Amino acid sequence: MSVVALAALATGCEPGAAPGAQTAPRQTPATRPAAPSPARTEPVPAPSTAEPSTVPPRPSASAPAPAPTTARPVPEPSAAPPARVLMRTGSESDRVRELQARLRQIGHFGRNPTGYYGSVTADSVRSFQAKRGLTTTGSTDETTWKRLLAMTRTPTAEELRPPTERPLATPDKRCLTGRVLCVSKSSRTLAWMIDGRVVSAMDVRFGSEYTPTREGEFEVFWKSRDHVSTLYDTPMPYALFFSGGQAVHYSADFAANGYGGASHGCVNVRDKKKVAALFDQVKNGDKVVVFR
Repeated sequence: MSVVALAALATGCEPGAAPGAQTAPRQTPATRPAAPSPARTEPVPAPSTAEPSTVPPRPSASAPAPAPTTARPVPEPSAAPPARVLMRTGSESDRVRELQARLRQIGHFGRNPTGYYGSVTADSVRSFQAKRGLTTTGSTDETTWKRLLAMTRTPTAEELRPPTERPLATPDKRCLTGRVLCVSKSSRTLAWMIDGRVVSAMDVRFGSEYTPTREGEFEVFWKSRDHVSTLYDTPMPYALFFSGGQAVHYSADFAANGYGGASHGCVNVRDKKKVAALFDQVKNGDKVVVFR
């Protein structure tokens, strides 16, 4: 616009000219330079040479303030992971045997240690956990094991590997003198005792309700190493007869099937080595006491 304005001034505003006047002859620039024009001109704004401002415009006082930033909630720490399980149903080891022995010390396991973690052991662990305010899972985790260790002592070799599956019963008073085969129906054990001292012990089973084993005090009257029953035609190795056809003897069925079966009245033993040794030690006339 400044250039256009200058061009307009240069072509239409000569000095001293008025409407209707004659035009003076043009002077040649070679002889005389043109004098500056005294005529009034409109002020021409100078072109701006300033650099554009880089400062952002200040926000208006009426503009809304930015919304405050909401802080994210700090997540709560997660719960502690469950204790690691050391033993559970189906486990079989020396540690299970120790677990059973320790539970028995404080009255939570009513049998002798076997080393196998079955339903009886799981129920015993569950009973221990409930009494101590622990989670009653029936499995032995680190927390349960540590609590049990703190409450019990290290089991002895005899506690870990007793001679019978179930604890021996308190002997009948008739078993405390002389040489006696002391047979307890309640504990299902036989203790070979001499003058009140237990020489050996073993698991036994008895007759069914239809052929019960007789109770009372008897004497061994006949020993038959390789006996076969004439009534039932079944082997009765290492038989020690004490009442009619009833005898203490080894039973292969008891060894294979446990307490799932019963005898015809005899006292069955499932440990063949133990009953063989017993057969060699017992004499005719030794006492046999069968009691509840």
